Amino acid sequence: MEFSPDPDRYGRMPYRRCGSSGLKLPAISLGAWETFGGYRGPEIARDCIFGAFNLGITHFDLANNYGRPPGRAELIVGRILGEMPRDELIVSTKAGFLMWPGPSGHGCSRKSLLASIDQSLQRLGLDYVDIFYAHRFDEETPLEETLGALDDIVRQGKAVYAGVSNYSGPQLEEAMKVAKQLRLGPIIIEQSSYSLLNRRIEADLLPAIRNLGTGLVTFSPLAQGLLSEKYLAGVPQESRAARMWTAEQRAAVDPALRSKIARLNEVAKARGQTLPQMALAWILRRPEVTSALIGASAVAQIEENVKALQNLNFADEELRQIDQICEWG
Repeated sequence: MEFSPDPDRYGRMPYRRCGSSGLKLPAISLGAWETFGGYRGPEIARDCIFGAFNLGITHFDLANNYGRPPGRAELIVGRILGEMPRDELIVSTKAGFLMWPGPSGHGCSRKSLLASIDQSLQRLGLDYVDIFYAHRFDEETPLEETLGALDDIVRQGKAVYAGVSNYSGPQLEEAMKVAKQLRLGPIIIEQSSYSLLNRRIEADLLPAIRNLGTGLVTFSPLAQGLLSEKYLAGVPQESRAARMWTAEQRAAVDPALRSKIARLNEVAKARGQTLPQMALAWILRRPEVTSALIGASAVAQIEENVKALQNLNFADEELRQIDQICEWG
């Protein structure tokens, strides 16, 4: 299938400035975690990426260890992106979790990050990525070393921007302080998990994002698919949970959680949205959020999720109901 860009694609998606940088990301981005190169093959990845782009989704997010075996997602997605207009794309990847044997195969040391970016570029078939992330806070590596390596990667032209992922608010504040003291390039973006069922970042990361003027990409906004009607009766046989989750993860989808999801689903119906649409709208209503990162195994899922953008407004009573259901606040 030859790729043919839809000329109306940029009228279908709002774009948000990434913190105080000049970079703009689509409100909804597409990621490859667990899907492309994982339990979904190249043809499905191709359909989803082409379909997403024609909906205005220009940002595609990966990491060096995504796929089975690790690295396969970058190989598959790289071949697809090679058929698309590179200068219109925002391609991001990360390093920090286990990728190869030995002490340099994980963590955010200079040795690991410099090797990782070269490997990722080779798999992707690209000269550069737009965002390169330290995938986690590495307590065994001085922050100065991690940030210095990210700065060098940007200066060498292997990435346009640097980011960090899975940092707490205090860790992000310290990173920004160190970068400024050492006159390193700025960290323009942080990426963390955030959903109706996981609100951890509200305690300290969101306030830090506001104070620092950093962009924020949220991953797992649908709690790995839990925030959909398909889990109301348990774990469907063909779902991601059935294929890739551990027995402990599947056991967590108990009657109490299913009841919570069912009640959230009723709030969504009253708003005229599906549960995934409301879950995305609830996140994207926040001014701190630059983009919500979704995964998909079919173009129809992406089309449904993008419809969340039609209503990002919540009444106070709706927010109160959601907080009560989620047992928050």
